[in-house]
Amino acid sequence: MAYGLPRKIRKAFIVQALLASLAVLLGGYLMALVVKYGLINAVLQGEAEYYWQQSAQSADPAPPNTLRIRGYLQPAGQSDAMIPEPLRRLPPGFHELEASDQLVLVDQQAAGRLYLVFQRSPAHRAAVWAGVLLILLAIHAASWLTYRSSSRLVSPISWLARRVSLWDPRHPDANELAPERLPPEVQGETRQLALALHGMAGKVADHVARERNFTRDASHELRTPLTVIRMASDMALADSGLTPRLQRSLQRIQRAGRDMEAVIDAFLLLAREVDVEPQSELFDVGEVVRYEAANAEELLQGKPVQLRVVVEGNPMLMAPPRVMHVVVANLLRNACLYTDVGEVEVRVTPGQVVVRDTGIGMSRDAVARIFEPFYRAEGGRQQGVGLGLPIVRRLCERCGWRIELDSHEGQGTTATLLYR
Repeated sequence: MAYGLPRKIRKAFIVQALLASLAVLLGGYLMALVVKYGLINAVLQGEAEYYWQQSAQSADPAPPNTLRIRGYLQPAGQSDAMIPEPLRRLPPGFHELEASDQLVLVDQQAAGRLYLVFQRSPAHRAAVWAGVLLILLAIHAASWLTYRSSSRLVSPISWLARRVSLWDPRHPDANELAPERLPPEVQGETRQLALALHGMAGKVADHVARERNFTRDASHELRTPLTVIRMASDMALADSGLTPRLQRSLQRIQRAGRDMEAVIDAFLLLAREVDVEPQSELFDVGEVVRYEAANAEELLQGKPVQLRVVVEGNPMLMAPPRVMHVVVANLLRNACLYTDVGEVEVRVTPGQVVVRDTGIGMSRDAVARIFEPFYRAEGGRQQGVGLGLPIVRRLCERCGWRIELDSHEGQGTTATLLYR
């Protein structure tokens, strides 16, 4: 895992060590500035004041001359020949001479100009930076030891994450997380998590097996009675002595059987795993729409509503045909139920099916929620429990299609199925 917990911990400690090192270096630099411009400047200022006080009390006192401080005096009106060459160009104030590693205070008074030179010790400077280096090494050593300790603490979690990432969601193999196979370092909360994942994986495997068995058994058991109904109705329709009323009833039974087979195929498609390709075949989309439009005409009996089907060209599609039956049937059923006057038009063009009605329409809030399961925009008029459009949307997503709704209250609804 490129961005796992150990990597994040390592980056955190590296950043921590770098920030601490930067803070130490900055602190050392600021301390050097304080010593240079604060402490040494103050010492030289004090020496200068003391010298001028002594000069006022006794005639011609000697400038300071110690291990670290060397003084030079240029009396007023006299030549600076006795002053070292590097100091002659310096104006009054505090100066640093990088070439000779000296700090110089030039103090101008009425009696003359006093040069006080502080000679820094290279050994002292080396000791200071050696101390800084030791502090940096200590910081990095402490960060490294802490990182190693933290890595050991999170290594069981990393081990567990690697094992879980290798699982196949369809067949999660949690044998490595069995209590007797866990490594000795997996203890405490990590061990509890591993045991919980082991139990959960077993339940998931059982659930997947039950779903697979149900899909297989339902595919066979649900089709068997439907086949019997269809064959029996075919044999009954072959009787020439049937009354027109009984003949229409048998034809309705046949259509209902075919519709039930389409619904079963659609639900089994949703129950299968996503990476299992549905069984597809080449079919005429216009033929499917005409068939479902003929079934939907029964919902318009007694209503002044005209159902019109327009098929442009010869649109063919490689997909599960029964899924298209279910989708179109739901769209037509909704259009016919919610249209009391006017027309319902179904227009088929290559790539899309558009169902437009002049019904009661829906509000903007209803359109936003219409694909939620069990949501009913008009509970008093709708037959069913509000599962039609949510199922339609899931079927479309499963087949790589898209459905869009455009509706306005009192103006009707337009449903567009985009397929490929």
